[in-house]
Parts: sequence; C-alpha cells; structure tokens
Amino acid sequence: MPTKSSAKSPRKTPTKPRKSKVYTISLPPDMARYAESVAKEESRTMSEVFRNAMRSYQSRREQTRKWLDEVAEFVKTLPPTPYTKEDVPRLVKEVRAEMRAERERQARIAE
Repeated sequence: MPTKSSAKSPRKTPTKPRKSKVYTISLPPDMARYAESVAKEESRTMSEVFRNAMRSYQSRREQTRKWLDEVAEFVKTLPPTPYTKEDVPRLVKEVRAEMRAERERQARIAE
C-alpha cells in the first residue's frame, strides 16, 4: 500500500500570472457603506467600483493639470506687472477700502 508521501497527487495546471495587482484598502465606515451601496445598486463588484473611481480621479486630475498648464501659458503672455508679493497685502487693503467706500456711498444715495 503506497504511503501518503509516495502517493501521486493530481497534476495542477499552471496558472497564468495575474495581470492585475491586488491591494487591501481601509475606508471610513460611511465611505465603505456608500461604496457597497454603489456596488449593489449598479450590480458591480467592489473592484469594479474602485477601478471606475480611479479612472474618474485620473481623468479629473489630468484635466486639472491640463487646465493649470494652459493658465500658466496664458500668464506668460501677460505684460509684466510692477507689483511684487510684498505689495499684495497693501493692494488688498486698498481695494477693500475702495469697496467699503463705494458701499457707503450707495447707502447714502439710497437714504
């Protein structure tokens, strides 16, 4: 009678290497409930929900970067300003004072 160690085990078919990477993530309870409700409502797996969320995040991030690049290019076309960073607090105070004076003027007119 063959011993357990000498018994031939059925051959396993070689498995293909996984193409996706597996992550374990932590979510706050409210976010976890929301993700689970989305998965249930859309008849999707949690993996599908998170893949879709990452695609959305990636798209928005790329759009934001593109927009910021466009703004940076536009700013380069503007004529130089004589103001420095040190001038900003003074300019803010001046503009606020002008706005306050205009509101007071409008209030006097309305009386």
